[in-house]
Amino acid sequence: MPVFELVKQCPPLDVNSAYCNLLQATHFSKTSVAADLGDELVGFVSGYQLPDRDDTLFIWQVAVSEKVRGQGVASQLIEHILARPHCQAISFIETTITESNQASWALFESLAKRYQTTLNRTVMFDCDQHFNGEHDSEWLARIGPLK
Repeated sequence: MPVFELVKQCPPLDVNSAYCNLLQATHFSKTSVAADLGDELVGFVSGYQLPDRDDTLFIWQVAVSEKVRGQGVASQLIEHILARPHCQAISFIETTITESNQASWALFESLAKRYQTTLNRTVMFDCDQHFNGEHDSEWLARIGPLK
C-alpha cells in the first residue's frame, strides 16, 4: 500500500487501485523502481517495455514525495531503470502527460537534454474522443534515440 499512498499524495497523478500498484511492482519489476528515505517510500517509477517495440520503455507513472522534490529523484530513478542489464536495448522513452502537468514536462524535457536527443509530442488520448470530456487529453512524449 505504500505506493498507493504515495501516488495519492502526488496530484495530478491518476490514482490507480492498490491492486494495480502491486501488479506494477511485481509484473513490471524489471522496469519499475522505488526509493526509500529511511523506512519511508519517497519515490516510485513504474514502467514497462512496449510489447511490440522492445527498444521502448514506457514510463507509466512517476511519483515523488514532496519531501524530496527538486532533488533530481525522478531522473535518478528513471536512469537507474535504464542502467539495468534488462534495459540495455532501450533506445526510446515514452510516456503520456496532460498539457497542464508542468512538472512532468520539465522532467522529460530534462531527460531529453541529458541524452542530447529530442522530445516529440503528439496527442495519444484525446479529451473528447477517449475520455468523454471527463479527463484532459494525454499527450504522448517520445524521447530518443538515447544512444
